[in-house]
Amino acid sequence: MGGGAPGGNPSGGPLTWDPASGAPRPERRDGGRDGGRDGGRGPRRRDERDFRPEPLIPVECTFTPEPNGVNSLARQIRLSCRAFPLFEVAGLVIQKPDRYDVTLRVIKGKDGKPQQPLLVCSIDDTVWLSEADAVAHILTVHFDMFYSVEKMPTEPPKGTYTFVAQCGISGEILGPPNYHGYQEKLRLLHSERFNRMPFEVFKARVRIVKDESVVKKWLESQSFRSEFTTLNVPEPMKLGSREEVEQHFRDTHLGVLVRSVDQIMLKRENIAKLPQPLQALVRVSTDRERRFPIRVATALSNAFAQAGLQFFKRDKTIVHVAVARPHYLDLETQVVSEGVKRIISYIQANPSTTRKALIDTLAPLPAVVAPAAEPAPAPAEGEAAAAPAAPAAPTSTPEREAVLTDLHWLLHQGHVIEFASGTVELAKKPAAKPEPTPGAKPGTPPQGGQPGQQQGQQQGRQPRKEGNERRERGPRQDRTPWSRKHGLMPVTTPGYPAYTAVPQLAGL
Repeated sequence: MGGGAPGGNPSGGPLTWDPASGAPRPERRDGGRDGGRDGGRGPRRRDERDFRPEPLIPVECTFTPEPNGVNSLARQIRLSCRAFPLFEVAGLVIQKPDRYDVTLRVIKGKDGKPQQPLLVCSIDDTVWLSEADAVAHILTVHFDMFYSVEKMPTEPPKGTYTFVAQCGISGEILGPPNYHGYQEKLRLLHSERFNRMPFEVFKARVRIVKDESVVKKWLESQSFRSEFTTLNVPEPMKLGSREEVEQHFRDTHLGVLVRSVDQIMLKRENIAKLPQPLQALVRVSTDRERRFPIRVATALSNAFAQAGLQFFKRDKTIVHVAVARPHYLDLETQVVSEGVKRIISYIQANPSTTRKALIDTLAPLPAVVAPAAEPAPAPAEGEAAAAPAAPAAPTSTPEREAVLTDLHWLLHQGHVIEFASGTVELAKKPAAKPEPTPGAKPGTPPQGGQPGQQQGQQQGRQPRKEGNERRERGPRQDRTPWSRKHGLMPVTTPGYPAYTAVPQLAGL
């Protein structure tokens, strides 16, 4: 991008994100593999051509730069007095997740209702798409806050069982498919441990096992039943099944712990806990933003504007942020010091100069002259001769400080622009506005014919031929406005749509 790589501290180093550690590394690109004419990718498989990604849910995902990091960037821009491409600064922010916050916002339809509701658990601020998902999360992660479990001995199932169903992922025994608690246990296992996997995919991983030892193990586990006791309620209750527990939770705690929101700023630790559709939305939105960070750039522009920074376009193409907008300095009409004139003249003579080259040319450091060597006293016996101390090179002079002061003033006034690449340029003179011809009415074409004819002659095209060479023209249509035909003309008062009589046509 124009302006070069970001660089912005007073010493000329790269613009850095202060809260993060170190500068971001550039992304690696897949291109180092050797191959034939197709770059080594090989033939495309049919499943790749037929693959269609699932549509994203109707929820808006936005990114907001972290405030402390934005303040650090604004401070570096002010201290360096350089102009940085806004989209490169936005790319610096979006490269690492700890530099921005993710916000989810509902999208409402024409009826004013959300197309996809967002539900938030008040215990840990996790976001869910339905009440069922929120209830399953709370009863899995925070079950001990509301219920206690006690195992009670009971009679094992009666009958003969020759096979049981077993989860192919975790190995947990679910029981015979025709057993009355099979479906409940299957859905409970899915919600507790594999809720990110579609239920049909999880169900397909269940296998039938006919091993006698596995069937006996399931029968032993059914010799006990779970009894649930409610907690944190005025009157404790005994519940005999998981379905009763869920119904009691919905009737007692759901309205207090789960609320619907229009927008929510996600905690960084909760992004990995989002449901699969929301994770896909955040992932796709992040990839799009890294390719073209328009939303981060918009948020940065608002924050930088509040910090007092200015924006301008370099060559009318690339937006830059700096301490001042370009402002042309006319030496013929404005009085400035001789030092400022020297800086302006040097930049005009050297368009691609840098700050270091400008200062070293206008105020070079004096050469270091070694003092005359004096005869040193002879060292004592057993001692080495001391080497003469080298003179220290000066780091600054009054002339250099004066040049730096004048340059600092020019940068803050916008007369001189120093870009992120280190190039120093003068603010361009604005184009002169064309002066209207005395006595000419607004909209009158300049002398020498119609604008279209002049443009055609400049581009070497022949003017269009009139007459019968093209086609026969019929009688010319009368295109006089109706108001003028009937003696009316529009009133010149802006915003007043009435009509008034034309004086010369009033007697007709």
